[in-house]
Amino acid sequence: MRILYAEIKGVLERVLGQSGFDEDLATINAEIFAKSTLDGYHSHGVNRFSEFVKNVDRAIIDPKAIPVETESFGSIVRFDGMKGAGPSNAQYCMEQAINLARERTMGCVTLNNTNHWMRGGNYGWQAADKGCIAICFTNTMPNMPPWGGKTNTTGNNPLIIAVPKKDGHIVLDMSLSQFSYGKIYEHRMKGKKLPYPGGFDNEGKMTDDPETIIKNRRILQTGYWKGSGLSIMLDLLATLLANGNSTAQIGEQEAETGLSQVFICIDTQQLGSEDHISKAVDDIIQHFKSSVPQQPGDTVRYPGEASFQRRASQAQQGVEVDQEIWQAILDLSQR
Repeated sequence: MRILYAEIKGVLERVLGQSGFDEDLATINAEIFAKSTLDGYHSHGVNRFSEFVKNVDRAIIDPKAIPVETESFGSIVRFDGMKGAGPSNAQYCMEQAINLARERTMGCVTLNNTNHWMRGGNYGWQAADKGCIAICFTNTMPNMPPWGGKTNTTGNNPLIIAVPKKDGHIVLDMSLSQFSYGKIYEHRMKGKKLPYPGGFDNEGKMTDDPETIIKNRRILQTGYWKGSGLSIMLDLLATLLANGNSTAQIGEQEAETGLSQVFICIDTQQLGSEDHISKAVDDIIQHFKSSVPQQPGDTVRYPGEASFQRRASQAQQGVEVDQEIWQAILDLSQR
């Protein structure tokens, strides 16, 4: 079924208001979930919303909490997330990083004691809309084995890199597993195999079957050993910079909470003339897209291009939403 973006946002906002969020935080979090769905990231949009509300009910998420600054040194400012909602906490800290970048060319804001930020790409788009380059990342619970291992001792710690571009920002939004768990669950819900192997079966062989991967909890690392190495490095950086929990410490808790996150911004206006920067970006993208497609009719797309196109399409046609998931959200609004 297709639903207008404004209706999705309105229903989500109403549910959050009933769940204890004040008006401002309900609006911010509803908008982040709705925007993710508008861009086609249902796995971290409406598909994840009922679980989010459940975590509020379980007191994992404090609907009243906002980040509190704990210390500042140089271009780094640390915040305690107070176990508040991950999306609004992350958006707040990215805004602080943008403000720091305006003052000092580059700013770094760190956040500990927070919850899942849902679609990390939202915060890359947020910075790019303000003319900033952004790098942000988070650690997670132990949900991925290291390369060569069978048990989960590392996380699929998402990494986002964004560069502003006038006609559609360049936004890389990647977890360090080949597919996020949200995307794997989405394929299982639709009864589809993954387009590429995304995990391991009981014999340690790669498989594209989402049911097997979910049962084994053995997802495939992005780039094999390279993704495994990057995962441990991001965990180290997030833990040390934010003075927060590591993936190992997060795994000792009953739920995935108390995460550590980093938001780095660079103000492009202070790097050179707008025309020079815009031309450099356009030249790189033009060269990138000049590659001959592997299959006739295919298109070479830069990171974020498909999101930009889906956003424009679904804003006009309505957002495609699974009927059962939407009904579950409507049921929440009737509590």
